[in-house]
Amino acid sequence: LLPGPYTFILEGSSMVPQIMLTKRKTVGIRVPDNNICLTLAMTLGNPILSTSVSTEDGRILHEPSLIEEAFENQLDLVISGGILYPEPSSIISLINDVPEVLRVGKGDVTVFE
Repeated sequence: LLPGPYTFILEGSSMVPQIMLTKRKTVGIRVPDNNICLTLAMTLGNPILSTSVSTEDGRILHEPSLIEEAFENQLDLVISGGILYPEPSSIISLINDVPEVLRVGKGDVTVFE
């Protein structure tokens, strides 16, 4: 199912950096089906920690030029892959023996029934 529109929740271990763990000591892993993201991660040889880009007033920014304008003093680089209007991924918990769908999103959750 990866790369694809799924986020899998797993138990964190001591190998997971503290910044990535939630209060429950879990971590969400996603491998998006996006050539820029995949190439960047492969080139760096490391996973990428990311989040949606939003302003202090809560606006979510999708257009690269607006992201650069809003955060120009805090960015080293903006890679423009065009404007993306992403749909949320489906979130699947793999903490217990049976996968649990936590959020229905872009990924087909019927494979977990």
